[in-house]
Amino acid sequence: MKLIIPLAGYGSRLRPHTYTKPKPLLNVAGKPILKHILDSFKPMKFSEIIFITGPMKEKIENFVKENYSGKVRFIPQEIMNGNASAVYLAKEFVHEDVLILYADTLFDIDFKKFKKAVKDKNVDGLIWVKEVENYQRFGVVVTDSGGVITQMVEKPKEPISKLANIGMYYVKDSWAMFRAIEYLFEHNITIKKEYYFADALSLLVKSGKKFLAPEVKMWLDCGTFETLLETNKILLEKNHEIKSKPKNSVIVQPVSINKGVIIENSVVGPYVSIAEGAIIKDSIVSNSIIDDNARLNSVNIKDSTVGHDSVMNGGFKKINLGASSEMHENYEDNT
Repeated sequence: MKLIIPLAGYGSRLRPHTYTKPKPLLNVAGKPILKHILDSFKPMKFSEIIFITGPMKEKIENFVKENYSGKVRFIPQEIMNGNASAVYLAKEFVHEDVLILYADTLFDIDFKKFKKAVKDKNVDGLIWVKEVENYQRFGVVVTDSGGVITQMVEKPKEPISKLANIGMYYVKDSWAMFRAIEYLFEHNITIKKEYYFADALSLLVKSGKKFLAPEVKMWLDCGTFETLLETNKILLEKNHEIKSKPKNSVIVQPVSINKGVIIENSVVGPYVSIAEGAIIKDSIVSNSIIDDNARLNSVNIKDSTVGHDSVMNGGFKKINLGASSEMHENYEDNT
């Protein structure tokens, strides 16, 4: 089995941070989003992981080589015309069953059920879902009484289903999958000039392929500042650690303080993630993500994200500060 991870997007909703760092490398709960994903799939053995890269592809390649020991391949997506196009770039390298997942969400997975479905000759694939109340915001799947997907609907106006497609898919017949994507190309089936992988899967379902819809217990979004902070909070409740010893400070758990962090005369927490090399002095920080080598002095912030190598001096309350930036005035509620 091969794994395809499309991560070529610009991450525009997380700017200014994604001007200098690819979205999958943004820190949340102590490590980059992509590290959370790679760690979650340690129980699986893939013949190869294919990364579809975009801007700052060298940073992705270097990170993967440092954090994953298996066979990998990097394919650049030169034209940003949808995730179906991204998956299609791997066609010549995939001739077996395949798992596809997007790098902007985190979720749990029952690997025992997954492996069982892989061996089941009567199952053609899996589309993982999560039941949601605000179904109008998502692509949803409709299932029959046996749990087999009968229909896929993008952002339904009527409550036809509350099972949202979370962006992780398993397909046994990769040839049929790529042929379905080619059908999208041939008939110019797009949404806002982009080819969507979900549309290709919908074609497979309509053709009679048997897809099941396993539901995950946890589905965490990392696509906006608000959801990134919420994901940080949930993950810290499950796993938190302190790798650097603060000096004359109060730490309110849960927090993640990486190695090489200096904290002096400060109150940190709850729900704070601090990356390696950051320096925090005479400050109060809560519900925030502080990236590597950021320097905070005499600040009071919450619900904030501070980019790598940034400098803050002053009494801010809320801030989204990009990388290598400096702020020294006492503005309040800057976002």
